[in-house]
Amino acid sequence: MDFTLSHHNQSANAMIEVRAVSRVFPTGNGGLRALEKISFSVFPQEFVCVLGPSGSGKSTLLRILAGLLESTSGEVRFHNQIVTGPRKGVGFVFQKSNLMPWRTVLQNITLPLELEGLTALEADEIALAMVELVGLKGFEQALPRDLSGGMAQRVAIARALIHDPEVLLLDEPLGSLDALTRERMGNELLRIWQTHKKTVVMVTHSISEALFLADRVLVISHRPGRLCLDLPVDLPRPRREAMRYTAVFGELTESVRQAIGDSETIMEGV
Repeated sequence: MDFTLSHHNQSANAMIEVRAVSRVFPTGNGGLRALEKISFSVFPQEFVCVLGPSGSGKSTLLRILAGLLESTSGEVRFHNQIVTGPRKGVGFVFQKSNLMPWRTVLQNITLPLELEGLTALEADEIALAMVELVGLKGFEQALPRDLSGGMAQRVAIARALIHDPEVLLLDEPLGSLDALTRERMGNELLRIWQTHKKTVVMVTHSISEALFLADRVLVISHRPGRLCLDLPVDLPRPRREAMRYTAVFGELTESVRQAIGDSETIMEGV
């Protein structure tokens, strides 16, 4: 299979446009180049996974998309408006759930609504619907210490969805889970996405996970991170576990592995 960089990198229909984004972190010896002139677009209701080796700048890229970090050069546009800081319409889920240990499941989920000034009654009503969506009914009054890792991440996802964002940014939300829980949570994430049809950009280390979840997979090279593959994943939805064992899935996996391998070769030659 011959996959090249996507031909629709820039489009008037894009929700998010990343234009030649670079990021250099100041250091004592001239600066650490984390990202190098990355450009791509994300379209409404698209599920995009970002893959790459450790230290390739994937999380840095996600923080720039969220407006939590400035790019050194280039720009990010959200609905054709330049992102200059955190904005409404974007939900963010970190690798660690970052729940407040003294607040119950329900209270953790309602926090963003409380900050927006909703009454406790209004916030609880919306949060209870979210509890049901992420499969935590019956655990509303539980504290984080009583939750498994997978359950805590469900709370974090519910909290990110509570204010109905257009875009959900996920920074390895399943990375700290064991393999079986990770697989189950991947399926849950797909179910939630299919229910709400959000636009999702998710960072992951897992090739199989990225191909199973995404409409497109972006591969970022070794530092400085460059976009070395923009791969459409033409697998039918809803996705089934059996798809992981098909020839098409194997060919897609090989394309991603080759892109990552080529980026390593390029770095070795620098």
